[in-house]
Amino acid sequence: MTSTTQRPRSSTHAPRGLRGLVEELRGSLRGDVDDSSLTRALYTSDAANYRVAPDVVVLPRSREDVIEAVAAARRHGVPVTMRGGGTSMAGNSIGPGLVIDTSRYLNRIVSLDPEAGTAVVEPGVVLKDLQDACAPHGLRFGPDPASGTRCTLGGMIGNNACGAHAMSYGRTADNVLSLTWLTPAGEVLTVGSGAEALGAVPGLAALVDRWRALLRTEFGRFRRQVSGYSLEHLLPENGANLAAALVGTEGTCGVLLEATLRLVPRAEAPALAVLGYPGLAAAADDVPNLLRFRPLALEALDTGLLDAVRRAKGPGSVPDFPEGGCLLIAEVPGETADAAADAARRLADAAATDAVQVLPAGEEASRLWRIREDASGHAGRTQDGRQAWGGWEDSAVPPEYLGDYLRGLAGLMDSEGVGGMAYGHFGDGCVHLRLDFPLEHDGAVLRRFLERAAELVAAHGGSLSGEHGDGRARSELLGEMYSAEALAAMAEFKGLFDPHDLMNPGIVVRPSKVDADLRRPQAIELRVGSGFAFADDGGSVTSAVHRCVGVGKCRADARDAGAFMCPSFIATREEKDSTRGRARALQEMLNGSLVREGWRSPEVHEALDLCLSCKACASDCPTGIDMARYKSETLYQTYRRRLRPLSHYTLGRLPQWLRLTAPFAPLANLGARVPPLRAAALTLMGADPRRSLPRLPRAPFRWEARGRRRAPAEATGAAAAAPGAPKVLLWVDTFSDGLDPQIPRDAIAVLEAAGCDVEVSAGKACCGLTYISTGQLDAAKVRLHRTLDELAPHVQAGRTVVGLEPSCTATLRSDLTELLPRDPRAAEVARSVKTVAEFLTGIGWEPPRLAERLLVQPHCHHYSVMGYGADRALLEAMGCDVEVSAGCCGLAGNFGMEAGHYEVSEQIARGGILARAEASPDRAILADGFSCRTQVADLAGLEGRHLVQVLAEALRRGAAQSKTTP
Repeated sequence: MTSTTQRPRSSTHAPRGLRGLVEELRGSLRGDVDDSSLTRALYTSDAANYRVAPDVVVLPRSREDVIEAVAAARRHGVPVTMRGGGTSMAGNSIGPGLVIDTSRYLNRIVSLDPEAGTAVVEPGVVLKDLQDACAPHGLRFGPDPASGTRCTLGGMIGNNACGAHAMSYGRTADNVLSLTWLTPAGEVLTVGSGAEALGAVPGLAALVDRWRALLRTEFGRFRRQVSGYSLEHLLPENGANLAAALVGTEGTCGVLLEATLRLVPRAEAPALAVLGYPGLAAAADDVPNLLRFRPLALEALDTGLLDAVRRAKGPGSVPDFPEGGCLLIAEVPGETADAAADAARRLADAAATDAVQVLPAGEEASRLWRIREDASGHAGRTQDGRQAWGGWEDSAVPPEYLGDYLRGLAGLMDSEGVGGMAYGHFGDGCVHLRLDFPLEHDGAVLRRFLERAAELVAAHGGSLSGEHGDGRARSELLGEMYSAEALAAMAEFKGLFDPHDLMNPGIVVRPSKVDADLRRPQAIELRVGSGFAFADDGGSVTSAVHRCVGVGKCRADARDAGAFMCPSFIATREEKDSTRGRARALQEMLNGSLVREGWRSPEVHEALDLCLSCKACASDCPTGIDMARYKSETLYQTYRRRLRPLSHYTLGRLPQWLRLTAPFAPLANLGARVPPLRAAALTLMGADPRRSLPRLPRAPFRWEARGRRRAPAEATGAAAAAPGAPKVLLWVDTFSDGLDPQIPRDAIAVLEAAGCDVEVSAGKACCGLTYISTGQLDAAKVRLHRTLDELAPHVQAGRTVVGLEPSCTATLRSDLTELLPRDPRAAEVARSVKTVAEFLTGIGWEPPRLAERLLVQPHCHHYSVMGYGADRALLEAMGCDVEVSAGCCGLAGNFGMEAGHYEVSEQIARGGILARAEASPDRAILADGFSCRTQVADLAGLEGRHLVQVLAEALRRGAAQSKTTP
């Protein structure tokens, strides 16, 4: 299987003088030097299957920091691994010894020359940031991996990234003009192409002369041959391009300090031809036929991935596409949108399928691209819910052999008893695939499959990797596609740059074993206790936290795309404050070697501290990880039957405090207006004294509801409920009841105007949200049982439960069944709970007209659990001009109130809703969430209204106009 010149080795390493290295680095660098157990835990993994704990992590602030850090590591004999966004799927950005992360500070676009079509970048520049800078000039960087919103240019250069448009614009190696390169010996080189480039490295010209025939026959055989080093670029007929040859060396030959890149014109308004085929192989067979139309991209998608999106986000999340087991998505350019659509139709007409659809540039096409970009996460679960893993996730063959290769791969999967959903860049013959290897046990199946798959791809003239590099996942298998002489040439090339093997050891040359250092088999299996059920993960907490495979979408600021994840990382830019970082801390807790005190480990609590429990990850992360739930479980397990933080007793038990203080509202309001008293009260609550205290109403709504007299229908233009009218139970939550009773009053007016038969629940029904967010799950369950006692009879009588506060409504929709899985009423009630907009649009009510300009702040839980589509549709039906602000408001219930969170809470708000409000001062703010309205009032003195208040106002205006109209 493995050539004798490719000697696998253990990845264990015992660096000399580590303590001295850390002290030296702290004394000589301006950047961050961190050898804490938490930071080491965060950097144990990337987006691959592997786990290797570093000894120290450096975040350099300058080129000089990098040079000094590498020099110090060399002096102490400590290996060095370079890292960018940590999105590597082959394990090529983790390693022992010293990890240098350039993404935090070395992320400047040094220069951009639109006339020359070039850009100079530091290694930590995120691809999306470069694309955004290029866009006003009609330019782009050609290669575009799906992780482009968070992967760095240094990482792309490290693994020769490609992406969907590499078939048009080439690989990263084809778009690099020159590199500023630091050798492990400390020399800084500027390398490009030509004889002088070869002459800059002693022995390199001789290597090319000695291996010339080999370089022409074994290297660069087809476009996606990414495995190994791309030594074909060194040939004179290829320009003796040392810069291109160093691209894809995966950090094993030195350190990138700066890169000069070629830019290409951006295609205007390309159209998509979406083609349905019975299966992957049938689609692949048609690829050579379609390539003659020269599409910009030709992507494949197993339609099971569309089903995965529907399961996660609801039926309306995926538009209707042509039927079949596989979609081919051909992006076709044109000088105009019409010309692009015509060209797409011509391609579709020539396809070997009648299931075709042409999509012009626009939202529907963008939605399909987003699904494709998130495919690595969606493919993390098979269709029957099993965890799927990488390892063989980016093999490639020449496109003319792709159909046969896929049939052979399907046979291999069957024989090994593994399954998964494929997608990929079929125009380039590259197949992405995650498989349900039983890694919870060991790596035996993975090893056997990879060995056989390597033989299969080599037999079809292919490459183990088509864009992700070899890393720890495939380097051991390079002997299947390369001769012993080719492997020797690669070892010699590395030796010229890194003779002491300090740079990313175990990768490509002298490789680690493919089944060494696997993360999942090292995890202790932890089953559920008396907290959440973790039903989607079979009751396994371990499986739940290992949903995170490190794709890192949480590191992207996706607010411009309407997404919400991850607000704390957007504010701090620290890995520990990303969803992935928190998942790594929990995974390391289950490993026990770095994080050793279980649920009570300080590393876990530090990582979770700035989690807002916004639930955005449950919606935005394609793996379906729910950090809010994991945080709640952590707090539950940590403090169960123990003394809790003060805020858990105050903010966490808000419903009971509101009931107790209701009779004393005037006195409480008076004290809240005296700054010293307010600050003292907040401090005693464990809250930040800069916060406000909410003004309590003269009477909570429940007092009014007990003997409620409904206003005459004429007051709002409502008609009495007719026989057969929709039956509603308006559930008045704690916040609406005890803090803003006008909202349920307006809700009743709106529902009655819609012709509904309305009953009100304003008794003991409580979702337990504040108890859940602070991990008081036993108390939450008591309240949820009472809520079922109150709501279930109404549901069984045919009433729909309509909620007002988004977070409370979301709790009944999602957490109710997780906390009370054995109570059959839980699922029945959860299915019946609707938002106001969901209910009103569902009964086909025609809302009143109100041409108002609105800036809408969806509550995070509303966005994540219910989605905001029904609300947007209702507002647009009213005639409102709607601008939706993406991202969290920053308060997030008790989070922003708690001491220690104020600055992050404010920063999130000022980068989101408050920035939007400042840019659109003529828009009124609509925010259903009590915390969202509190945040904009506290920080900017702005008023926010609930949807039912906007609707009720429109009804009152309509009623007033009807009275004055002759």
